Amino acid sequence: MKKIFLSLLLILACSKVQAATVEHDFTAILGVFNASTTKFTYELSPKNYAIRSEVKTAGVFDTLYPFKAIYSTTGNIKDKDFETTSYKYQSQSRFTKRTKELVYNDKGDPIFRLSSKNDKAKKVEITPDVNNKDTTDLQTVFAKLAKQYNELKFCDSRMEVFDGKRRFDVIFKDEGQDTLTKNEYSSFEGPAVKCSMYIDKLNSKDDDLMWELTSKHPVYFWIMEDKESKMPFIAHVLVEDTPLGRLDVYTKNITVKDK
Repeated sequence: MKKIFLSLLLILACSKVQAATVEHDFTAILGVFNASTTKFTYELSPKNYAIRSEVKTAGVFDTLYPFKAIYSTTGNIKDKDFETTSYKYQSQSRFTKRTKELVYNDKGDPIFRLSSKNDKAKKVEITPDVNNKDTTDLQTVFAKLAKQYNELKFCDSRMEVFDGKRRFDVIFKDEGQDTLTKNEYSSFEGPAVKCSMYIDKLNSKDDDLMWELTSKHPVYFWIMEDKESKMPFIAHVLVEDTPLGRLDVYTKNITVKDK
């Protein structure tokens, strides 16, 4: 379920202050499993941003399917536009180690993809395509959404993504006001804004199960505001139907550090 986690958990805080670091701790409940823990760090300054996500399976799920991964993105902010400068990924499962890196030119366009599986490396040139113009990586998309929400207080948007192989659109919609209650996984409660996310595959075909799932079912998430810093953050994410049952992702803790 790793791709669902990272597709969803990155819709996080964007500060009203000039520079800040925000750390989130998540727990994911998948069916009957306490499936994973995630630490997400978002750094923002007037001209730059950086995103780092560390995901690890937990408990019984870790015994059945051990997995850990680190995703990191850096980029520049130019005239309110987000321009990716690097995207890197590495993961380790029981038998497989993978890495991936997208290399960009000084205009923010991806020019080649570096990948490896169990230390067998491959380099693929990315053919220039007018359809890939103004696209970005998935983590940067969620940074842009956070900035939009922080400034305008609504989710509605459509953003173009190119991951080095596939191009797709991510669609966000407002679902209205709601109220969250605390539970054994999260102490956050109170007023929240409910939003949804849907992936438009643009008629592309793919046999990746999680890719199929996120393109056929809406993903719901609830945005709250930190009482002290007034920064928006995701308190809860819900996918009602997966092959292993309902997926709930809860924010256990957030830490805000002004720079």
